[in-house]
Amino acid sequence: MLVDSHCHLDYLEREGDSLEEVVTRAQRAGVGRLVTISTKLSEFDTIRGIAERFAAVYCSVGVHPHEAGEEGVEDPQNLLSRCAHPKVVGIGETGLDYFYEHSPREAQQRSFRAHIAAARESGLPLIVHARDADADTVAILQEEHARGAFPGVIHCFTAGPELAQAALEIGFYISLAGVVTFKKAEALRETVRQVPLERLLVETDSPYLAPVPKRGKRNEPAYVVHTAEKMAELMDVSADELAEATTANFFRLFSKVPAPQ
Repeated sequence: MLVDSHCHLDYLEREGDSLEEVVTRAQRAGVGRLVTISTKLSEFDTIRGIAERFAAVYCSVGVHPHEAGEEGVEDPQNLLSRCAHPKVVGIGETGLDYFYEHSPREAQQRSFRAHIAAARESGLPLIVHARDADADTVAILQEEHARGAFPGVIHCFTAGPELAQAALEIGFYISLAGVVTFKKAEALRETVRQVPLERLLVETDSPYLAPVPKRGKRNEPAYVVHTAEKMAELMDVSADELAEATTANFFRLFSKVPAPQ
């Protein structure tokens, strides 16, 4: 079994996809659990509703750094108040994005720290987005970790070895999406080879970043198998070993998600 640890099913539905068909295709491909990710608190009820519709689907609660200017969280209680629901299994996605800078950096940083506080208090894993902001991401994670540990993952990892090492040192996991299959991603693949297998997750970040051989198409959870195949090649293990390891890692990190019997 594989797990798509990070997808945006609400985006797929908004673009006209039948989620019943999307989830069915995923399950037929061997994807047994999916986590659909919150990017705005104003849309959280929709995210939670999707998770409630499907036994295999869970969700997070959080505000993407792109939205931090308009919806950034400064009081962790705004997140914690939504964490009791059995389908809410993670905090985020949060973090820093200095590539697009759709929100002021200061707003992103404040919201990031509030999400960290919620992860620390709830014990739910922090789901971190980091793009062109490695130094500040490392600094905030290290500063906050010194105040008290919290679980987490760097999702759709595309950064360099410094962020990977810093994340691993505080007990985080590294999650890989379709970018790792791209022809020009050799530097990323070299970094990935240095990450222990027991700290890797796999995701689609669908509907974005469809992996080779689906690149150029709208991504969906079933395509996580292609990213997993490339990861198995990089780690020099079989596809079954990679699936077993990343799935075990997922249930270790996202401990609120019940494992299948």
